[in-house]
Amino acid sequence: MLHSRLTRWFIGGREKLWWIAGGCAATALVLMSCSTTRTIVAPPNIAGATFVGSESCETCHDQITRDFNTATHARLTSQEGKEIGCESCHGPGSKHVEAGGGRVGIINPRRSPETCFQCHQDVKGQFELPHRHPVLEGKVSCSDCHNPHKGPAFKSGGTNLAGTNETCFQCHSVQRGPFVFEHEALRQGCNTCHQPHGSVNQKMLTERNATLCLKCHSQTQTAGGVIVIGGRDHAGSLTRGTCWSAGCHEAVHGSQISSSLRF
Repeated sequence: MLHSRLTRWFIGGREKLWWIAGGCAATALVLMSCSTTRTIVAPPNIAGATFVGSESCETCHDQITRDFNTATHARLTSQEGKEIGCESCHGPGSKHVEAGGGRVGIINPRRSPETCFQCHQDVKGQFELPHRHPVLEGKVSCSDCHNPHKGPAFKSGGTNLAGTNETCFQCHSVQRGPFVFEHEALRQGCNTCHQPHGSVNQKMLTERNATLCLKCHSQTQTAGGVIVIGGRDHAGSLTRGTCWSAGCHEAVHGSQISSSLRF
């Protein structure tokens, strides 16, 4: 008797869990389907200013507004459901229009990343890590790497990882090459090895020490104390530090003289 009751309780409880899980999944699906079209944001506040619409911006900024409908940020709306376009990031523009333009009565996100951080809180946290681009110091702007006014938010295209390198090469020209022997990881994109916003590791690397290299360069232990990588025993080398600082593969981006990426 007790056994049958426990069995019924277990089966009933399991069915309830399935119903709950199914309901949660359906709710998540609905929310996801909604979020793919419009994202609700709270625009910056400018005391005494009111919203005038992106049409008012076209008078002076026609080259920017012309292609803005293709931009990722064009899908932003206010909490009231209004499509406020430019004013989503620059704040209500009535005072700016009344002043005849210039830098009066408007917010310039290029001068302060806080405007971007209102929505991108996760990125703000990454910029608090010890190794990062100097965005908080004003030496680098979010718009140096991201295009808020046209197309995908990544200047080189959001899905084109190889193209993303071109954004990095704007500042890191030495790493561009060309190299006689290139590091194939560059074909996958700089962010294969680097976290562009910030990292706990030096040089904004995604992993520490040899762990980063071993994500692609597999190791095999053929015998006791023997660790083979690339056909050679690396047991003694791995204890000397990182692959690029142990006196072995210093030319991590590419080499002109060695296929093993050595200077």
